[in-house]
Amino acid sequence: MEATVTTANNEEKTWGGGDIQPLGASYGKMMMWFFIVSDALTFSGFLAAYGFSRFKFIETWPLADEVFTHFPFMHGVSAPMYYVALMTFILIFSSVTMVLAVDAGHQLKKTKVAIYMFLTIIGGIIFVGSQAWEWKNFIKGEYGAVETKGGSLLQFVDKEGKRVALEEFAVKLPEQRVALTRAEGKWFMEDAESTPTYSVAEIQAGFKAHPDLLIRTETLTTAKKKTVLTRAESESRLNDAKYVVEGANLTRNEYGSKLFADFFFFITGFHGFHVFSGIIINIIIFFNVLLGTYEKRRSYEMVEKVGLYWHFVDLVWVFVFTVFYLV
Repeated sequence: MEATVTTANNEEKTWGGGDIQPLGASYGKMMMWFFIVSDALTFSGFLAAYGFSRFKFIETWPLADEVFTHFPFMHGVSAPMYYVALMTFILIFSSVTMVLAVDAGHQLKKTKVAIYMFLTIIGGIIFVGSQAWEWKNFIKGEYGAVETKGGSLLQFVDKEGKRVALEEFAVKLPEQRVALTRAEGKWFMEDAESTPTYSVAEIQAGFKAHPDLLIRTETLTTAKKKTVLTRAESESRLNDAKYVVEGANLTRNEYGSKLFADFFFFITGFHGFHVFSGIIINIIIFFNVLLGTYEKRRSYEMVEKVGLYWHFVDLVWVFVFTVFYLV
């Protein structure tokens, strides 16, 4: 049942939530706060699960400084965390422009509202595009690794401890023709896209041909560095190699624990979906501003409501950024 509420300015507003207007908030803003609280609990559960999993597998958890090292147009240059920091700055700046849009709405300045909302939309689009680019690099990988029969991950380094990519030492061996049955041929066609560039035998042959190479395991030392094996230990462990791992997916991860990739895709993807949804909503509100919809109502409350959602999305990213990239 809708009721008419008289404000301090003797203006009558329609309240669809009962006879009392709690906290002086409109029905729409109150419902937005309910949504934000429930969504915050959802993100809290995801981040808590990530924290427990990381604590349980802390010895094999990837180091963020070794995973997120790419920067656009700087191929081969190690820039750990630089691009992620830039993405974070852009998203936070978009929250500032949203504040300015809400403030301009309170002053009924249509042009300023449109300008600041446009800047907010641009910031959101840049962030989502950057996140997609980061996903691409994470999935593709950079160096590659091998997985043993026991599930351990082996990475390759030189004598100075610097990572060495598989393509730098792997040897191309003559391909052997294998007679396949109908069932085997169908399986191969379905799995062809996930076939690695090199075989285990080619990695083993290339490793033997480069005596300066060593293997490091995914296990962290007390100094928070990966354990590097001796040459003899490296050759012994490489004999147990079963899979060649390139990049990261929901099955294998060249950077370390498989759970890290699972949580990364799910949580950052879930947050990216929120940002994308916010962009769509902002675009709708932006066009309504241009059409003068809120000018006719003499109220820009819709801008304020979508602003609450946008600030929430920005705040969630601060926690995601802290958990995945800084801690």
